[in-house]
Amino acid sequence: MNTATEHIDDHNHDPQMRPVRFEYTSPTATAVSVAGTFNNWQPHTQSMHRTENGHWLLDSVLAPGNYEYRFVVDDQWIPDPLAKRSVPNPFGGMNSILTCSRVFEASEEHAK
Repeated sequence: MNTATEHIDDHNHDPQMRPVRFEYTSPTATAVSVAGTFNNWQPHTQSMHRTENGHWLLDSVLAPGNYEYRFVVDDQWIPDPLAKRSVPNPFGGMNSILTCSRVFEASEEHAK
C-alpha cells in the first residue's frame, strides 16, 4: 500500500494539528522519504521508517489544509500511486494531493 491518510491519534495535543500517516511499499527500496508543500520540498526532513516486508511508514502532524507531496524512493521522486487526487507539477510530472480536514469525518482522501 502506498498512501497518505489522516488518522486519529490520542497523543495529539494541538487541536489545530491533524495526525497523518504516510505509507509506501517497496521491498527493494533502501531509503524512502516524503517531500511536499508541508516541508518546503525537503525530503531529508521527512524520512520514512522501514517495517516488515518492505513497508515504509511515517507518522506526522499537519495543520488543516491541502498539501502537494511526492515520495522520494532511492533518490527517485515519484507520486503516490494510490492517491485519489493529483496535480501537474512544473517539471512535467504529477504531485499527489493530501487534504487534512478540520474534523476527521469530513474528508479522507485515501482509503487504506
